[in-house]
Amino acid sequence: MLLTKFGHACVRLEKDDVRLVIDPGHWAGPDVLAGASAVLVTHEHADHLDEVSVRAALDADAGLELWASETAAAQLAGYGRRVHAVHHGDAFTAAGFDVHVYGADHARVDSAIPVVPNTGFAVDGTVFHPGDAFTVPEDPIPVLLVPVSGPWLKFSDSADYLRAVRPQRGFWIHDALLNDKGANLWESLLGLAPAADGPARYLVPGTSVEL
Repeated sequence: MLLTKFGHACVRLEKDDVRLVIDPGHWAGPDVLAGASAVLVTHEHADHLDEVSVRAALDADAGLELWASETAAAQLAGYGRRVHAVHHGDAFTAAGFDVHVYGADHARVDSAIPVVPNTGFAVDGTVFHPGDAFTVPEDPIPVLLVPVSGPWLKFSDSADYLRAVRPQRGFWIHDALLNDKGANLWESLLGLAPAADGPARYLVPGTSVEL
């Protein structure tokens, strides 16, 4: 399976000529849904769900399906059975990928901001995308996508998350808010909580790695 990191929290997984895109938000970059076979969305915030782009992709391809948290799926209810609301404990197949759902809530940002549903996705028992949460799946996770920057986290949250999940490999997500100075600092600090194969890595958008 090939993982391609796009902007912020968006990744694409590819195998057997099919493409699964997770969290195509406003900061993902252009054309991240080109050739998508299926789409997963952890929650409805715009940095994870660019509704205009997703609607355009669904309109362009009548075979495209999407799985999302309950409130994100509700925003796209007009597409009928092509859009699926999922919850913690669900398991399904999306374009040939086996997907398990873990987690229920977005991390708390502030008491003035409502907590929305957030569903993390484990794909083919290999890679876990937690969305905006620090959900620890019940099953071993070889590759963890680690949120590193946002109004709902601090460095120790990311470090403790790596320690709790104990993946073989880690790659950054939720990183669009970091400038070069912040990214350099985070890269250094993440050495304090390495995955088995070393510190979680930053991937320049467009970079692909074999899993």
